[in-house]
Amino acid sequence: MPDGVISIDDPRADDIRELLKRHLMYARANTKPEEVYALDVDALVHPAVTFFSYRIDGEVLGVAALKHLDDRHAEIKSMHTAEEARGRGIGRTLVDHLIAVARDRGYRRLSLETGTGPAFAAARKLYGSARFTPCEPFGDYVPSPNSACMTLLLDGTA
Repeated sequence: MPDGVISIDDPRADDIRELLKRHLMYARANTKPEEVYALDVDALVHPAVTFFSYRIDGEVLGVAALKHLDDRHAEIKSMHTAEEARGRGIGRTLVDHLIAVARDRGYRRLSLETGTGPAFAAARKLYGSARFTPCEPFGDYVPSPNSACMTLLLDGTA
């Protein structure tokens, strides 16, 4: 694990806002406008969302959120690692943290949505390496060739 600290954080903090701005710009540059599901800052402060940051020496290098869908199901939202920090294991550390938090909260299933294009290949590889498998759209998502939904059953089955 990289030498950083994951903690619950405020997405309204200036440094986090800047990273989230880059996250949204990336999503919008690589996805049809009607298929961008990334949450903005206002949505990330909703009571159903727990927002986490990954910091080294106070510098935010990654963010991720866990959204409560129902008593058995949560969703990963707003996963993003700063471009200059990619390839250091920060994304995997955040995914593992979200899985552990979801288990601790008693969720039975953890799901996510990401893109299908080349810009999202690293994300799909990361989630696959954490044993997420493709699934049907859930929640408000609709079937689309540009959208990949994935899930992990937290009782250990796929």
